[in-house]
Amino acid sequence: MFKTSEFRTFLLRGNVVDLAVGIMIGAAFKGVIDSFLADILNPLIAAVGGKTDFTEYAFTVNGASVTYGNFISVLLSFLITAAVIFYLIIQPMNRMHERRTTQAPPPESTTRPCPRCLTEIPKAATRCASCTSDVPAVA
Repeated sequence: MFKTSEFRTFLLRGNVVDLAVGIMIGAAFKGVIDSFLADILNPLIAAVGGKTDFTEYAFTVNGASVTYGNFISVLLSFLITAAVIFYLIIQPMNRMHERRTTQAPPPESTTRPCPRCLTEIPKAATRCASCTSDVPAVA
């Protein structure tokens, strides 16, 4: 049976809300990057090549038009978006996480190697369980 309270609990979990916000911000950011490419970068690249729009670059093979300019435009959009996300979100978050987490010293070992057979034995042991040799106790 469908329980409203369980569904509400699921929706209001931090991860679900964070994911929804992230997707919405990512979509809005993609619009900004697409506008930057279409309105600023593509015309500058096209001006160098003599065309009015970079996405018009194409060649024809057996009557089929291959629009490589549009592909390069989409590829640039992806690379710019990935670079901005990496340098403005991922790296600062990693640095903040490194500062917040303190490295605890490793716990002190409770064993030591037997000087005769190198089997791990308790530090307080006076006889090795494997080779039965007498070993000095360590405090």
